Amino acid sequence: MSRILMTTLGTLGDLHPTIAIALELRQRGHDIVFATHQVYQSRIEALGFEFHSMRPDFTAMNDPQEMARMMDLKTGQEYMVRQWVNPNLREMYADLLKVASGADFIFSGEGVVATPLVAEKLGMRWASSAMVPMSFFSAYDPPILAAFPRLAKLYKLGPIVNRGIINFAKLVSNSWADPIRQLRRELGLSPINYNPFVENRFSAYLVVALFSSVFGQPQPDWPANTVVAGFTFYDGTQGGAELTPALKQFLEAGEPPIVFTLGSAAVMDSGNFYQESIEAAKQLNRRAVLLIGNNDLHENLSPDIVAVNYAPYSQIFPRACAIVHQGGIGTTAQALRAGRPTLIMPYSHDQPDNAARVKRLGTSRTISRKQYSAARVAKELSKLLGNPNYAANAARIGRIIQAEDGVGVACNAIEKQLR
Repeated sequence: MSRILMTTLGTLGDLHPTIAIALELRQRGHDIVFATHQVYQSRIEALGFEFHSMRPDFTAMNDPQEMARMMDLKTGQEYMVRQWVNPNLREMYADLLKVASGADFIFSGEGVVATPLVAEKLGMRWASSAMVPMSFFSAYDPPILAAFPRLAKLYKLGPIVNRGIINFAKLVSNSWADPIRQLRRELGLSPINYNPFVENRFSAYLVVALFSSVFGQPQPDWPANTVVAGFTFYDGTQGGAELTPALKQFLEAGEPPIVFTLGSAAVMDSGNFYQESIEAAKQLNRRAVLLIGNNDLHENLSPDIVAVNYAPYSQIFPRACAIVHQGGIGTTAQALRAGRPTLIMPYSHDQPDNAARVKRLGTSRTISRKQYSAARVAKELSKLLGNPNYAANAARIGRIIQAEDGVGVACNAIEKQLR
């Protein structure tokens, strides 16, 4: 069978879908090797996969100030590219080249901008993944740009205007790609005259959209080689992660709670989220579970509110009455599969667009970080829980996603490339 290199950058929302695919590919007999951040080595090796460190290191996982800069609504995307990816581009290329030289195929996260260079240099076949619909920058299904959200009001004017807005995004970020162009020249690769952060981002062999078609429909300007696989799920449950006995006891002792979480990245820059969430739950006289990561446990919790560092989403979300979260794609996917209504407080990157999409599905409401106060949250949750249409729509979407086989479709598409 084939030796397949899986590579990705970013948060657990990027890593976990890749792990789900890797587990199935290994089950089918393939040899799987990972190249990603050093911080994930123990997670990868615990699953029995070969691990290789690929720079840049994701130091923000242990640095709240750095995470806050990366998650900034206006400048977070540019900061990550200019101050994190680009300064480490040559190191990323060298690390990936070393591992890829012994592989037959690469399955790459879209943030690994060195993959196209390595694949071209080695003459390898490879596949891109697209975690969210906005990755395609479609004029027919245009994204909410975190730094320019007001431009979304113009989208109703149609594809011609939308292309103009996307071209504006290309122009604004064009200089971000100068280090990639320079490295290509140094490597003797063909020059590019486009912005690879916005256009021609994907493999010419295969693009795997790792989200459900109910979340994002294929569009005429998507690459023709795109396969919409569906969401792929992994949150540690395959490795035996369980709810703690104390949390199980709490969940079984009363009505389904509201679950408040900020995923694996935004939780590092939580601000007043948990304090205001506690007060909102009290105002609503609702039970609540706070998933707080490494934040300090709160002392002003009532008997109806518990705070835990972590719980597998696949186990706790189905037991919630509603979920309040940041809109990261991993959290969003798990909430959709659980069939529970959501209130989303987006930070940056794809999160505003994800929030808009689930709002259009009729399963969610949205609140900005600036508006996140106990009174406002309680008001939004009252509307969410008081209108049965949200729960009905969420349950319907949940059944659709539960019936999908994202992992199987993705693996079939990869194996077709191997043949």
